[in-house]
Amino acid sequence: MAKKSSNTSLGKAKDVKNDEFYTRFDDIQAELNFYKDQLKNKVIYCNCDDPAESAFTDFFKLNFDYLGIKKLICTRYQKSNLFLFADPVRRSGYKLEITAKNKADKKPVKIDLKEDGDFRAPECIELLKEADIVITNPPFSLFREYVDQLIKHNKKFLIIGNDNAITYKEIFKLIKEDKIWCGYTRVKEFGQPDGTFKKFGNVGWYTNLDVKKRHEELMLYKNYKGNEKDYPKYDNYDAIEVSRLKDIPKDYNGMMGVPISYLDNHNPDQFEIISISKRVGFHLRTKIYPNQTQVDKTGNRTIVSKLNDGATIKLDAPPVGQTYYIVGGKYYIQLYARILIKRKKI
Repeated sequence: MAKKSSNTSLGKAKDVKNDEFYTRFDDIQAELNFYKDQLKNKVIYCNCDDPAESAFTDFFKLNFDYLGIKKLICTRYQKSNLFLFADPVRRSGYKLEITAKNKADKKPVKIDLKEDGDFRAPECIELLKEADIVITNPPFSLFREYVDQLIKHNKKFLIIGNDNAITYKEIFKLIKEDKIWCGYTRVKEFGQPDGTFKKFGNVGWYTNLDVKKRHEELMLYKNYKGNEKDYPKYDNYDAIEVSRLKDIPKDYNGMMGVPISYLDNHNPDQFEIISISKRVGFHLRTKIYPNQTQVDKTGNRTIVSKLNDGATIKLDAPPVGQTYYIVGGKYYIQLYARILIKRKKI
């Protein structure tokens, strides 16, 4: 059975509070390998981790000397038999502290907390103030609140989160302002309480530690001029569609819409992030559609207003095997969320 990383749940956490997923040791190691120099002589705080079961705790205990960590603090949230981070009955959690001295003596300090170990508790906030870097897998349902606390306390961090968090206005604002960015690796599989594993395709690392690839310029090979048909213009945003990272044109200076996965390779010196084609970027829409007829893959028709929820492309004919929309006898498709970017270097 994989070691548990902590008290966290991912995509379904908002609706299923006991849907817990545990980060694997190998995934933690794969990401942390890139930050060795930044962890040296630092106080590391894992504030969403049961020290007795957490793979984060195991990783740092095993690599304490190799990484040159000054101190490790892990706090356990004492939950009830009900829902994670939603327990109406407060119970006492505990903390584990490891320093070079007590590690050598093989006597890590374990202390009961006065409160339940919730990362928002005053006792844990005091530990947060002591920390240099926070590294953990926080509860997805509280991701916005969790990141807000880190930013307010001006903390360095490396945390796991769902890609959907990028579309949250609070998180996207930080991304746009270059205060948070993506890490190096993806987390594709998590352990579950019953010992089984579940795969995900939309989970990665968020951080404000330095990531070297952010300083690497993307090599652009494609031309927009002469290939305009490969870059359809959105019907409701003043931008062109670039469906793949490798297709970003080297000769286009206007606004472009790229998949969210672009953020894994974003260089803030090369491109400016303007907005996103979801709620945060609605002020950039050039038109609002009246109610539409949605035609799904099976041909079922429904009156909806979904076409206003993102970037759209107008078609000459209805597509085959794809959901589309009809407005005033014209055909449209809606794209997944797009990051709207513009070149800085002309």
